[in-house]
Amino acid sequence: MLIGYGRVSTAEQNPVHQIDALRRAGVQRERIYIDTASGAKASRPKLDLVLSLLRAGDTLVVTRLDRLGRSVQHLINLGAQLREREVGLQVIEQGIDTATAEGRAMFGMLSVLAEFQRELIVANTRDGLAAARARGRQGGRRPRLTPAQVRQAQRLYDEGEHTVAEIAAMFGVPRSTVYGHLDKTTIGTRPKAARRSAATAAERTPSTPPARGDRGSADGATGRCPSCGAEAGRGARDRWQQRQDLAITWLYPDPQRPGAVVERRHCAACQPHKQVTVLECPRCRDGPMLAGELAQQADPPAEPVRAWLTEHGWHEDERGLVCGAHPVRVPAGSPR
Repeated sequence: MLIGYGRVSTAEQNPVHQIDALRRAGVQRERIYIDTASGAKASRPKLDLVLSLLRAGDTLVVTRLDRLGRSVQHLINLGAQLREREVGLQVIEQGIDTATAEGRAMFGMLSVLAEFQRELIVANTRDGLAAARARGRQGGRRPRLTPAQVRQAQRLYDEGEHTVAEIAAMFGVPRSTVYGHLDKTTIGTRPKAARRSAATAAERTPSTPPARGDRGSADGATGRCPSCGAEAGRGARDRWQQRQDLAITWLYPDPQRPGAVVERRHCAACQPHKQVTVLECPRCRDGPMLAGELAQQADPPAEPVRAWLTEHGWHEDERGLVCGAHPVRVPAGSPR
């Protein structure tokens, strides 16, 4: 069975040309699904639906590769998933059909190009760092907390009366920054933070949230934690704090797919304290938390984590791994 998929961006609302091309390729109109989303947007409900409908022996038909994948790495991951499920892929305009040896070879070149791109970025980064050191500039990220603040944060956390999120709010930094400075050798041996009323929490946290703002999460609107089901308190501060907690992405090894990662969200009541490592963007201090076995290899990240980062727009520059919110920069002194 042929199933067609297309995508239009918000600035390109008319999918008629894609639908016509898919129908000429033999796809029935009722089996064509169109998403309206930008290329970088992670949420694609129609693509998720298509992937759930495909069965062994079916063929996914698209007009161009850029209609299907967010990035080269995303295309590679999708291709591997389809191949494992014995589902074919046909790309009309680029003449790719994985039912043929030539089509499989053409699609396989994507992994070669992705590896070349990673190696080129790493090489340029190293050249840029070497040139910077030659000019007397040392690399590395600047600490967001002073030594005195680090000691105070450690003391507050050791007391067992403050969550990491509350300590981060006190200093006006992301929660991941506090995690990066804590002494992790004793995490898990300290008592869990006591739950307090909104009035008590307000006395120990700033009256206004940090300027970074909320990052969306699936359960942020309702305040219910997707991991443990805990709901936020009735106070505005409690609800805001819950949203901040649920905005953090936690990466775990996927128990169903070896070599892959799974995303989770945690509130203050169920956040892990053992085997935790922060992976921060050196420019905005944002980034996911690595948990479980992934936390044991953070610098450099394990290959499943690196694949997740690449899929979400992370890249390397002269300061290290940078999130997709910042454009790719050519390091100073590197060959062009």
